[in-house]
Amino acid sequence: MRAIQITEFGGPEVLTLTELPDPEPGPRELLVEVTRAGINYADTHQAENSYLAPATLPMVPGSEVAGRTADGRRIVALTTGGGYAEKAVVDPNTAYDIPEGVTDEAALALVVQGATAWVLLRKSARMQPGESVVVHAAAGGVGTLAVQLARLFGAGRVIAVASSADKRDLALDLGADAVVDSAAPDMTAALIEANGGRRVDVVLDMVGGRVTDESVRALAPFGRLAFYGMASRELPSPVKLPNLMRFSTTVAGMWLPHVWMLPGDVMGQAMAEMFTLVADGDLRTVTGGVHPLAQAREAHEALRSRGTIGKLLLDPTA
Repeated sequence: MRAIQITEFGGPEVLTLTELPDPEPGPRELLVEVTRAGINYADTHQAENSYLAPATLPMVPGSEVAGRTADGRRIVALTTGGGYAEKAVVDPNTAYDIPEGVTDEAALALVVQGATAWVLLRKSARMQPGESVVVHAAAGGVGTLAVQLARLFGAGRVIAVASSADKRDLALDLGADAVVDSAAPDMTAALIEANGGRRVDVVLDMVGGRVTDESVRALAPFGRLAFYGMASRELPSPVKLPNLMRFSTTVAGMWLPHVWMLPGDVMGQAMAEMFTLVADGDLRTVTGGVHPLAQAREAHEALRSRGTIGKLLLDPTA
C-alpha cells in the first residue's frame, strides 16, 4: 500500500511517500480502507518529536481516518498512528459509525477537532449559559467548531480571535458576536474591549506565549482559560499560583486522550451529539482543503504557516 513514512525527525520535508506492506489487524482490531485521513496540528509536532507523547521511528503519522471496514461499515476512527495510508488498523473502541447525512469529511472534522471543542467547553472550562467565550485561532479546525458550539451551548457573547480579515469574517459568519485581530499589540485590552468593556469568562487557547499571558489577564473573577496547544511554539510565562487566588481565576490544560479515563462514554456522548447537530444542519464543519496523499508535505507546510482554515484532509485514493 502507499503510505507517508517518517524515518528521521524534522519539519515537513521528512514526510515521504513510500510503499509499505498492508497492516495486519489483531484479533480485536479493524482493518479500514481509508477514504480520507485527517491532519492535525499535533502531527507537525510529532514529525519533529516535540509532541506530548514521544515518537519512535520509523513511523506512519496520522491519528484519524474515515473509511470502510471489511463488512462495509462506514466509520471514523482514532488511531495510534498509521493514518496517512491507504489502509489502517483501528481499535473498535475508538471507532464510530458515521450516520446518514454526515460525510466522511465532516466526520473527520468532528472526531478530534470537534471533540476537542466539545470537551473544552463542557469539561475543561465548564461554560455556563450567558457567559462570554473567547476562541483563539477561531478559523482553525477546533476554532470553527468551538465558535458554533459555544453559541449552541448558550454563550452570552462569543469573541473570535483570528489573524486575517477573511478569517474574522468566517468567524462572524459562523456566529461570533465580535472579532479580534490575533496581532493586537495588547490582547488583554482587545479582549475586554470586544466584550463591551467587561472581563471575559472563558478563553480557549492553543497559541501559547504572549497570547496566553495576556488572555489570562483578561479573565473576570472565576474566569477560566483552557489551554490545549502551543501553535506559536512559544512557552507562556509560568503561572503564579497567588495570582490565581488573587483574581479567582483558573488555568486548565486539556489533552484529548485523557477523555477515555473519565467515567462513562464521554467521547461517544460528544460524537453522538455532534453527529446529530451536523445531520440536522445546526453545526457546520469547514474543510480547508483535501490534499492527495503525496502532498502531505505541502499540507504540513500550509498548516504550520497558520494560513489555513478549518479541517485539512488527505485523500489516499488520489
